[in-house]
Amino acid sequence: MSNTPLMPKATAVWLVDNTSLSFDQIAAFCKLHPLEVKAIADGEAAQGIKGLDPIQTGQLTREEIERVQKSPSASLKLSTPKTRVPEAKRRGPRYTPVSRRQDRPNAIMWLVRNHPELKDAQIMRLVGTTKPTIEAIRERTHWNAANLTPSDPVTLGLCSQLELDLEVEKAARLMPPPVAQPEEEATLLPVEDTTSEDAMAAAFAKPAPKQPEEEVYDPAAVFAKLTSLKKNDAEEEEE
Repeated sequence: MSNTPLMPKATAVWLVDNTSLSFDQIAAFCKLHPLEVKAIADGEAAQGIKGLDPIQTGQLTREEIERVQKSPSASLKLSTPKTRVPEAKRRGPRYTPVSRRQDRPNAIMWLVRNHPELKDAQIMRLVGTTKPTIEAIRERTHWNAANLTPSDPVTLGLCSQLELDLEVEKAARLMPPPVAQPEEEATLLPVEDTTSEDAMAAAFAKPAPKQPEEEVYDPAAVFAKLTSLKKNDAEEEEE
């Protein structure tokens, strides 16, 4: 909600004509300069403006005016409205003051470099530019491309940090999800695995000596061999 009353000058005209408030009190409430309020009281300003009663519009109460009139150091407080009127959405490109228009190309270059996900329409809303200008800066065909310096549009006063964050967040939501890349097979073990105590002990451990295998004797084969030896001995004796 705004802290400025509706039709500040018309409200100031009514307060000057119908109250004993000081110029400073009226100026603080209507967001005007005290000299401007004094000019209204002297008839040098706002001559064709009809006073607007802030009590009828629900911006002030009679009790609030009486309270401030009794205390020169007190300030008027705007009454809380009973109904809320939604703010009208701004259409079209943002209006940029003449003194700031020369900074727009620098801001566009900063946005193009640091936030490539932003669409042209979003950049147009942020800095109040045109699509051909954005394309010329992106393609380095701008007439002053050699002298451009990327500058933060928030620092330049072309937009607020909240507006920039909202546009970046919106662009991030609209971007397609990243494609998952297949994991590459590991060819080397991690350093932690190869330098652990168990790994070092296994690498430098001496192999155990090989034990000779025990021979297994078949009783039937042994007796058959002995029988053949006895038979050979008997044949030799007979000869």
